[in-house]
Amino acid sequence: MEFIESISKTLHFIEEHIQDDLTIEKIAKHVYLTPMSLQKGFSMLCGYTLNEYIRKRKFTLAGFDVMNSNEKIIDIALKYGYESPDNFTRAFKRFHGSSPISVRTGEATIQEFAPLKVNLELKGGYLMEYRIEEKPAFKVAGICQTIAYEAAYKEVPLFWQLLMSKHQTVDFCPKYGVNADLEMTGIDFDYMIADDLNGNMLPFSEAKIQEIPAHTWAVFPCRGRADQQLADINQKIYQEWLPNTSNYEIAAGYTIERYDDPTGYPQGTLDNNYYSEIWLPVRIKQYQNGVANR
Repeated sequence: MEFIESISKTLHFIEEHIQDDLTIEKIAKHVYLTPMSLQKGFSMLCGYTLNEYIRKRKFTLAGFDVMNSNEKIIDIALKYGYESPDNFTRAFKRFHGSSPISVRTGEATIQEFAPLKVNLELKGGYLMEYRIEEKPAFKVAGICQTIAYEAAYKEVPLFWQLLMSKHQTVDFCPKYGVNADLEMTGIDFDYMIADDLNGNMLPFSEAKIQEIPAHTWAVFPCRGRADQQLADINQKIYQEWLPNTSNYEIAAGYTIERYDDPTGYPQGTLDNNYYSEIWLPVRIKQYQNGVANR
């Protein structure tokens, strides 16, 4: 519940400071979350990345100002954080489908993106399968790429496709997808497609070694097509488990996908019985004066 309240406070803070230079770090500090937790949680609960939501709200309000006021368009651009009128016009047109001049002269209409509101309602009663495991540090080897959170939904699958097509003749069967945002900035993360390190043998020349620290992990089983189940379980973690668990909170900037060997399934990772897992580093919540420390 505290997590949902933090997202609600985030929405209020954005509306109150929509004309300010809103950064993930600034908002996260205000709602007492790490930038990574805010970025992931907001996206899973609200369906938009934080920056995408802010842009939609800014251009909704900018459209109202262009249509209903006598302010100069350059002043409206500056008010919503655009120092270049040309950049503002291009972004305005992408959102509204028309230029500010066309809207100002009445030749075009505008789009409205209403602010989101969080309704705290009785849900619960869900079944969320997980286990808690203590795992020692271990090393993996693979290829890493830095990916922006906003582009992750398309960049991660593309990264897998490119890597597997390039190394399909090599004895390389990735066991992990390691998401590491060690500073928990919520801006971008390092994503490594990797396997357990076999001695000091690298699977191919470009491979790098990464050590995953010892942690307590919440392990969530995913049964079914990997392309569907991993996304579904990840969403449930942020929509249902984290907001409602009274025992655990995120302990570090890792999320690990653990994959079974796909050759053991008739349809590989697309088999309806395929098994994978999501690992999330957690710790017992610490409370001070009845409030969880985050």
